[in-house]
Amino acid sequence: ENREEMLSSKSNRLTEALEEANKLFEKVCRAREAALDAQFLVLASNLGKEKATELHSEMTSFDSAAFAEDLLTLMGINRTEVEENGSEPGGFLPRDAWQKVGEEALKYLRRAPTFHYMLGSFKSDPPVAKQRIERQKKASRGETKQIMPTQLKKMKESHEEATEKEVERILGILQTVYENDPHTPISFFDFVIDPNSFGRTVENMFHLSFLIRDGLAEIRLDDDKLPIIEPTKSRKVGEVNRGPGARKQVVMSLTQEEWK
Repeated sequence: ENREEMLSSKSNRLTEALEEANKLFEKVCRAREAALDAQFLVLASNLGKEKATELHSEMTSFDSAAFAEDLLTLMGINRTEVEENGSEPGGFLPRDAWQKVGEEALKYLRRAPTFHYMLGSFKSDPPVAKQRIERQKKASRGETKQIMPTQLKKMKESHEEATEKEVERILGILQTVYENDPHTPISFFDFVIDPNSFGRTVENMFHLSFLIRDGLAEIRLDDDKLPIIEPTKSRKVGEVNRGPGARKQVVMSLTQEEWK
């Protein structure tokens, strides 16, 4: 409503409105009030931009005569004394006149000169892209790539099937041993160690880790702080049910010297 008054260079209504908005913003407690404040900020910014534009347009009017008078005064010429003496205005300049102008201009133009070419920049044509020569060996390579993934896939599937069968076999052995004597704890080392083969011992530990991961078996410490193993299906009803989030896994190392 007061747009013309706020755009006036002699009015401070825009500043007063901003100060009032800052005070009101401290009491904002709803989203709608914050949105109104943002809308007012956009409106005030546009008004400030228009006001600055109008001020700039007023300052662009350049009076060459007034500028010449101020420049001569800076150089040390008093036009009043010159007219009284009757000599021609601007007939002479003091020796340090241009030095004063240079010292004054240095305050506002203190920057390094820009680098430029006197006869223009060098124009270079972009390099011509080299055409690649297609080789005939690509066909044979493509056939090899089609065969290799199939072979690797078959090897991977056969390895996974063998691992699953071995894990199932170990689970069956563990359940059989426990059912034969459920009151005697099964020693972990007696169960996995093969006295005649270190590699077979490592494989047993590897396959047993799948049972621990899937929650089909568990390892705990006995009274002597030695690991014992048992199938989880043998747990009594009423004990705390350990879900997947409660299971923990650790890394167990076994060197050949320890195995011996």
